[in-house]
Amino acid sequence: MKDENCIFCLLAGGDIPTATLYEDDQFRVILDAGPATKGHALILPKQHYANIFEIDEDVLRDLIVLGKKVASAMKEALGCDGVNLVQNNGECAGQTVFHFHLHVIPRYEGDGQKIGWVPGTVDPETQEELVKKLSAALS
Repeated sequence: MKDENCIFCLLAGGDIPTATLYEDDQFRVILDAGPATKGHALILPKQHYANIFEIDEDVLRDLIVLGKKVASAMKEALGCDGVNLVQNNGECAGQTVFHFHLHVIPRYEGDGQKIGWVPGTVDPETQEELVKKLSAALS
């Protein structure tokens, strides 16, 4: 299903011109219009899924395989030193467009980008509680 009010549905469907790197029946891979680094790409499913909680698991599997293919192409073609695969879910997590997508960001030594977090600490009791809650939810 496509959402006619979703900018990424329009981009993925070819309704808006893009710098397309790759396309198949499920995905369109485009260069990001506001790149973090040279070659920053987005993998857009052609079907609309707002986030990771909605996306079909088979589509998700195919998407991560394509992410590896794009990352490998970046390493070969751009000579990048590394690659970030970034996927945000929810406004507080940095999601600004509510159409599931994967950023593939080539990284270069000294590129000045900071993609990460400040490591925190956890006490043993809290960690034990988290293990119980999350293990139960995963069962």
